[in-house]
Amino acid sequence: MPEPQQRRIEIDPVTRLEGHGKIEIFLDDKGNVDHAYFQVPELRGFEKFCEGRLAEDMPQITSRICGVCPTAHHMASVKALDSLYQVEPPPAAKKIREAVYSAFMAEDHILHFYFLGGPDFIVGPSAQAAERNILGVIGKVGLKVGQKVIETRRKLRELIAIAGGKAVHPGLGLPGGVAKALKREEQTQFVQVARETLDFALFTLETFGNLVLKNSDYVNLICSDAFTHRTYYMGMVDEDNRANFFDGPIRVVSPDGREFAKFQPNAYLDYIMEHVEPWTFMKFCFLKPVGWKGFREDSDSGIYAVGPLARLNVSEGMATPLAQEAREKVFAALGNKPIHHTLATHWARIVELIYAAERLQELSSDPQIVDADVRTLATQIPREGIGVVEAPRGTLIHHYQTDEKGVIRKANLVVATQNSAARIAMSVGKSAQAYVKAGNVSDGILNMVEMALRAYDPCLGCATHSMPGSMPLLIRARNPHGKILAVLYRDSQGRVHRE
Repeated sequence: MPEPQQRRIEIDPVTRLEGHGKIEIFLDDKGNVDHAYFQVPELRGFEKFCEGRLAEDMPQITSRICGVCPTAHHMASVKALDSLYQVEPPPAAKKIREAVYSAFMAEDHILHFYFLGGPDFIVGPSAQAAERNILGVIGKVGLKVGQKVIETRRKLRELIAIAGGKAVHPGLGLPGGVAKALKREEQTQFVQVARETLDFALFTLETFGNLVLKNSDYVNLICSDAFTHRTYYMGMVDEDNRANFFDGPIRVVSPDGREFAKFQPNAYLDYIMEHVEPWTFMKFCFLKPVGWKGFREDSDSGIYAVGPLARLNVSEGMATPLAQEAREKVFAALGNKPIHHTLATHWARIVELIYAAERLQELSSDPQIVDADVRTLATQIPREGIGVVEAPRGTLIHHYQTDEKGVIRKANLVVATQNSAARIAMSVGKSAQAYVKAGNVSDGILNMVEMALRAYDPCLGCATHSMPGSMPLLIRARNPHGKILAVLYRDSQGRVHRE
């Protein structure tokens, strides 16, 4: 319970996400929420220090942005190099790339469900903070399940290491192909791990059904207004408008589910723009044809979301049978698309886990994946290249401009969390207003606010960018006992303020 004079509540750091972020909640005289801000205080600046580097180094440089999603950046970068050098990889190389990427997507979705987002449901949103973690999850589902979580993730990461040399920062992709062919004995391992992963994905869906969907309180929470936003959605689809992680056009649907746009990745600048706010390093993407209308949710606002729920909303189905069956149950339970309930993203993520396992099984079983021809050498002079994949958190765009020698002159990275940033900000504000009332604050209540953010699985190291100007700086002077004596801060315009 805050003291009567308390007008600001700070959640710092926000837990169970990648990178560092904090939430500041400002109360009015009655103790209700006036404003709530999700702030990203870190700045990594990869776009700037990639300038002057060789383009072929980018898949290794950009994969260092994050230790959780390096494969997403690696693959988007490699696809940008294909575009830059105007080269088409051989069929075997494409299959190896997508198989590795499917393994990565499965591994990452398991990570989020059991380690990051899942504890809020499996252990409970109001459980003690010390219990809302993987250990608490194991306590609920059993030690054998916990061992299976670790084992499955380990085996999937081993597949990435087999093809790419390392699991965390793979060296797989090259312009026009991959670094090495897949051996038949390695193919056998891929097929076996794919089968095991599919079994575990179906078990995860069953677990979600038993622990979450059969709990009416959780279902009401998912469907509550506090976690609902009517926005646009964006994601990659195949030629039949089925969800696809790796290749295809980008589709956008409106808040009422109608197709708003469908475009090739190289046309992204015609549809996506960025807005800047002074209180965060993260830029806010919006739909250029609609325009920035502030933080509001309707068809006249250009705010959109990406990620698992968005991919279900923009697609007409899944390309594999078990994932399609699981997808149909989502819409049967929650209504016709688009589904606007943010917490339903956790369910959508499990559907995608099943799809990733099925797709990994399909690709691994293809005889062509062990063909020795895995690279087409580039012969064209580089100038500009764009590569797009669907990262676990949503649409990821890499755009490079070079000189004739392939040296980067400009790099633009539009990442998943940045695409969803405006909706994330609204989700934090809306949940805070719903649960913080009359100054009534507890750890459980503040966790409900974090849940709105955590559903997006934000990766903040990827998403932090900065416009030209002065970097904001905060200085707190304390005495030896920790009491704050003075606060100085410099805003993004270079102005110095004292509190």
